Amino acid sequence: MQTPPQAEEGSNSVMSHVPGRACVLGIDMGTTSVKVALVEETDQGPAVIKSCTKETQAQVEGQSGPQGDEQDVKKIVAALNECLEALPQHCLQRVCRIGISGQMHGIVFWKAGRGCKWTGSGTGQRFEPQEVSCLITWQDGRCSSSFLSSLPPPRSHLSVATGFGCATVYWYLRNSPDFLKRYDVAGTIHDYVVTMLCGQEQPRMSVQNAASWGYFNTTQKTWNMDILGESQFPLHLLPKVVEPGDLAGETSCTWHAIPKGTEVGVALGDCQCSVYSCMPQSTDAVLNFGTSAQLTMQAPFGFQPGDSPDPCSPVAYFPYFGNRYLAVAASLNGGNVLATFVDMLAEWMAELGLEVPHSVLFPRAIQAALAQADTALSIRPTVFGERHVPEQRGSVTDIVASDLSLGHVTRALCRGVVQNLNSMLPSERLLEMGAKRILASGSALSRNEVLRQEVEKMYPFPVVYGKDMDAAVGAALVMLHRQ
Repeated sequence: MQTPPQAEEGSNSVMSHVPGRACVLGIDMGTTSVKVALVEETDQGPAVIKSCTKETQAQVEGQSGPQGDEQDVKKIVAALNECLEALPQHCLQRVCRIGISGQMHGIVFWKAGRGCKWTGSGTGQRFEPQEVSCLITWQDGRCSSSFLSSLPPPRSHLSVATGFGCATVYWYLRNSPDFLKRYDVAGTIHDYVVTMLCGQEQPRMSVQNAASWGYFNTTQKTWNMDILGESQFPLHLLPKVVEPGDLAGETSCTWHAIPKGTEVGVALGDCQCSVYSCMPQSTDAVLNFGTSAQLTMQAPFGFQPGDSPDPCSPVAYFPYFGNRYLAVAASLNGGNVLATFVDMLAEWMAELGLEVPHSVLFPRAIQAALAQADTALSIRPTVFGERHVPEQRGSVTDIVASDLSLGHVTRALCRGVVQNLNSMLPSERLLEMGAKRILASGSALSRNEVLRQEVEKMYPFPVVYGKDMDAAVGAALVMLHRQ
C-alpha cells in the first residue's frame, strides 16, 4: 500500500477523492479531552461536517506517588462514546474509514483478547475496557534523571525521557515487576482503541508512536531488540511496527452506527496529525498551544537523522509521512502552565474564604492582562521541566512593586511561555530553515488573546490562525488521502 502522500513542494492541493460522498471519522485521544470529526470530500476540498469534543476528567490522583501521572482508561473511552453519541447516526452510517491519533509517549497495558467487552445491540454497540491498566501519560515524572542515566543508551536519534513508554516499562521492571506480570500487551491509548475496534489480540503500532516510546530506530524502522533484550526488557510488550497511513484492520462490530468492516488506520501521533491537518507548505512553521506546546517545521527532503541521541538538544526530529521528518520543539510547558496558575489563584481564594470557580478566574485574569500591554516582570514558566533540561524549574525575576497586579503577572506568564518555546527553536533558526509564516492553532491560543499577542510580538512572520488545525481532522485527512 501507499502511505498518505504529502503535498509536493510548494503545493497545498487536495490529493484524492472518496467517491459517493462517504465520509471519514477522525478521532484524537488527547491529554484532557477526546475529539471526533467527520470529514467529507467536497468539490471545494475536504470539509468538516460534524465534530464533538468531550473532556475526559480521567486523572487518577495519588495512585502512583507525587511524580506519577495516570488516567482512567474507562473514563477516556466513556468520553469517546459520548462524542460519537452526539453525532447524527445517518452521518456515522456513511463512514468508510476511521483515522485515530492521540497523545504520544504514554503507555497502556492490557490482557490480549480481554482488553474490552462489547455491549449494546444494533447501531448502539460500543466497547468498554476490561482487563486494562491506567494510562501512564507523557506527563509522568517517576523516571528521575538518575534512573534514566542508568538505562542502556538507545540506538536511535531520539533520547529516552520520563513519560516515554519504554522508560515506564523499565521503571515497573525495577520497582514493581508483579505489575507487568498481569498484562501481556501494551500500546499507546490510541493503539488500544484501534486494537479493540478491530477485535485484534495484538496491536500494530505506527512508526510515529514507536519512535515516541524510545529505543526505536526510525531509519531502520526497528526496535533496539538486542539492547533491550540484554537488559531483560519484556520484549513481548513491543508491538509490531508498520508505516503511518497503513491499515490496522477493520471494525469487528457495528460501532455507534458505523458499519462493521469499516477500515481503521493504524494509530498516529497527535503532533504529526495536527501538522497534517493544515497541509503546510515547506515554508510554513506550525505552532500548536494545547496542554503542552509545539513549534514544528518540516525537515528538508532527504533528511535522515543519526543513530545516537543528543540529550541536550531542545529540537527533536519526529517521523512524519512519506519518509519525511518534522523538526519539533516540544515543550512540556504550554496551556498546562496557565491552568496551574489558575489553580493557584483558586487555592489562594479558597484560603481567604472565597470560592471562585475556574471558569470565572481564567477570563478575568486574561482581561486584566489585556489592560497591561507590557510589564518588567519576567517569568520562566518551566514548572514541568523540559525533556532536554529535566531539572529546570520555574522562576520569577525583575520583581518590582509596580508590576504585581493580576494583569502584570498574567501578561508576564503568557510572555514567558512563548519565550520558553522560542528559546528551544528560535525565530533565527526558522529563518535559516526558510520559514515565511507561522500557522498557529490550539485550545490555549484560541481561548487566550494575550497569548496570541505575545506570539505575534515574538516571531517576525505573519501568524495565521486556522480553525481546523487539529489532530482529529488531521487523522481523518490521512485516511481520506490514503490511496
